[in-house]
Amino acid sequence: MRVTVPRVLMVLIGAPLLTYAVAMAPATVFGGREDDRSDRPVKAEPVAELFPPDGKAFIGVMTEEGPQDFAAADRFEAAAKHKPQVMMFSSWWGSDRFDRTRFDRIRGRGMLPLLAWEPWDNTVDEAARRKGLPVREIDRIRSNQPTYRLSRIAGGDFDPYLRSWAEGIKSLGYPVAIRFAHEMNGDWYPWSEASNGNRPGEYVSAWRHVRETFRAAGATNVTWVWSPNARWDDSMPKLSRFYPGDDYVDWVGLSGYYGIGFHSDYRSFDEIFGPTFTEIREFSRKPLVITETGASDVTGRKAEWITEAFEALPRYPFVIGLIWFEVDKELDWRIVSSPAVAQAFATAVADPRYRFGWSPDMLARTRLEN
Repeated sequence: MRVTVPRVLMVLIGAPLLTYAVAMAPATVFGGREDDRSDRPVKAEPVAELFPPDGKAFIGVMTEEGPQDFAAADRFEAAAKHKPQVMMFSSWWGSDRFDRTRFDRIRGRGMLPLLAWEPWDNTVDEAARRKGLPVREIDRIRSNQPTYRLSRIAGGDFDPYLRSWAEGIKSLGYPVAIRFAHEMNGDWYPWSEASNGNRPGEYVSAWRHVRETFRAAGATNVTWVWSPNARWDDSMPKLSRFYPGDDYVDWVGLSGYYGIGFHSDYRSFDEIFGPTFTEIREFSRKPLVITETGASDVTGRKAEWITEAFEALPRYPFVIGLIWFEVDKELDWRIVSSPAVAQAFATAVADPRYRFGWSPDMLARTRLEN
């Protein structure tokens, strides 16, 4: 091809035009974004509603059959004239494998599933109870289970079991809560440091190992609930020694009952829980949940105690929920035990403070505003 003046001019003019076209052409032609301009408005992600909402507290229930049979829960709801937002149920390492059915049934009823996850063989306890042994003898037998020593949990002996649950809970795709190894400050369970050959510091190590295993599995849909027993006198150990730290805990739970053991005389809600609230707030600022409570009628003042308890609750704004132990076990803790008790409970939870619903789209409130 001969080089001519017109052809040279075409090349000299065409090259800058091609460069300009490449620079200004839509990026999609070259596999990029259609518009890479930084001045376009950014669509904000929707903010999940917190559970419970600000200024509210939830009501939960625990029954003997749990999600296996909702009859007791239905009776509780009818008596309370209130739909619980949370249902707690137990699962035992010695006999249970992950089964999403229990979680799905609770979710299907519009309640947050809260798993009381207990590392022991519960059949040991059941056998001792069938023999009619004294309470403290049952405690001694129940708590002596070397298979479930804290050092074995922290040391990884149960890791395949932990991972199977972590993967299962992750697959649910909706929020759940786990109360792992509760009432560790007593001596009646094999995960207590005061029993089963356990040593100081091992409870925290076991708790952290369990949570880290779930983190490694990507099971981020869990609200972790650390739940001691309310201290009834100075003979019980300080709670701070068992606390895994705010990085490992989402909610602090607490068990406490009126009309049990040597405290069968009348003790108010403030007397049962107040001192332990104060102690916990010294080392944790996490939201607090009464994870187990109930009242017996041994002194004929059960309805009175319920009324007084719910009058006291708003004075503790860091308490974001209360779970009632709706079981007739040793003593009858249920609100359906009498019409007067049921009416007292229904009147208390009719307060707007407890009136809201749970949905799987809600995000657990893990921090307090103040």
